[in-house]
Amino acid sequence: MKRSRSIKRALSTLLLSIALTLLLVCSSWAQSTDVRRIGVLIPGGDFAPVLEGLRQGLAQLGYEEGKRVTFIVEDTKMEALDPVKAAMRLIAAKPDLLVTVATSHAAAAKQVAGSVPIVFTVLTDPVQSGFVASYASSKNNLTGVSSSVAPLSGKRLEVLKEIAPGIKRGLAVVAIKESIAQKSFQFLAESANKFGVQLIRRDVTTKEELETIILDTPKGSVDAIIHVPAILLRNHITLLVEKAKKDKLPFGVHTEELVKKGALVSYGEDNRLIGIQAARLVVKVLKGVPPSEIPIESPERPVLVINRTTAKTIGVKIPNEFLERVDRIVE
Repeated sequence: MKRSRSIKRALSTLLLSIALTLLLVCSSWAQSTDVRRIGVLIPGGDFAPVLEGLRQGLAQLGYEEGKRVTFIVEDTKMEALDPVKAAMRLIAAKPDLLVTVATSHAAAAKQVAGSVPIVFTVLTDPVQSGFVASYASSKNNLTGVSSSVAPLSGKRLEVLKEIAPGIKRGLAVVAIKESIAQKSFQFLAESANKFGVQLIRRDVTTKEELETIILDTPKGSVDAIIHVPAILLRNHITLLVEKAKKDKLPFGVHTEELVKKGALVSYGEDNRLIGIQAARLVVKVLKGVPPSEIPIESPERPVLVINRTTAKTIGVKIPNEFLERVDRIVE
């Protein structure tokens, strides 16, 4: 009789163990096959590499698109479309989190997202701009990778001076309605004063005003064009590139994408690498870590890119020691 009860207890224990094992396996299988929805709000255009990097970074971390994550993308075509309305469409799709690109798009998402987690990228000065409480903790539903575009504006002038040491006057077009342009010019002005460069500042709000400024800047009146980052100027960068080539002026910008369009040199963020960096934060959120517990990160390192074809076109000889430091060369 005792032996029978002992066998029954052993059998019950075995069945319970099997049931628990099956439950854990099924739970693990359900989690691994649960496809998470990621909403992406992006200006498009030259910011597209951020999304490319995000996809690459998530795949490297085991979150392959179509298997563990799916993307709902709203591209505002360099703000031809309203980012707030685009953000509302994303929220209506009920994503697990939002990824935003650029300050304006982070602002749009924050306005309508409610409690949905937001991982931002390319956001200028998130603390001073009021998006988060501090870099250590946002104290809200935001985390992400900030932008170094504005602080590096002074360094870009230094880079340009290495290539063309004779620069004394630089044209700086400022899109005054964009905060990134205002902040960038402040850093640029400090560096210009240090290097003895006179900035010829021209303020714009429209494409037509930009065209007028280009026409009203005669050849020989400036020695270089120094890009002051702004979406307005990115949308019409070819106007400045053509002016620089026509007047044989070195033109310094902040991203490789603009160098590929004909600018001479860039020193700044690599948008694809920022996307990869943001992917790590996205995974933390997907695993249940509140954004307020994920410190804000800065871009890991700037990259230096030169357009050798443009250099030949405008008659600038790139020093060998400079070429040795270049990350990428555009032909």
